[in-house]
Amino acid sequence: MLDDMNPGSARDGREGHKDAPQRTRKAKEQEVRSVVDREVPLGQHEDRFLAPAVHSWLDGELPEAAVRKGDTARDVEFWHGVNDQMERARRMRTPQHVEAQIMAALPHHAPALINPWWRREFVITPAAAVSVAAALITLAVAATALFLAP
Repeated sequence: MLDDMNPGSARDGREGHKDAPQRTRKAKEQEVRSVVDREVPLGQHEDRFLAPAVHSWLDGELPEAAVRKGDTARDVEFWHGVNDQMERARRMRTPQHVEAQIMAALPHHAPALINPWWRREFVITPAAAVSVAAALITLAVAATALFLAP
């Protein structure tokens, strides 16, 4: 399936038709350009690197007061905000009524459905049966040749 992103393209059925109006150059220039051409560049972002002092503070090697000076104050505020959000996420708990609904929706007979491997049904496919039989015959022939060989 061809998905044409240009609404004024030849797929509208008018291009190849002999009665189709001839488009002028100006009309062609005003035609909606493809999606790629319409992308708006966001501008060049400057690559920001954390100062070594901020790394040392995050590692616990420097006190916060040593890092709060100059350009690094913004980085310190950012990392404090990240820390606050993480603390809130750690304290977040599922409400009691939601937990009760989840537990009520779980099947209570599930442990009875889980059988040990020795009580489970054993199913073997014909291909597996032939493979096992061929392996047993090969082992029997090899064992016989090994013990009867002079």
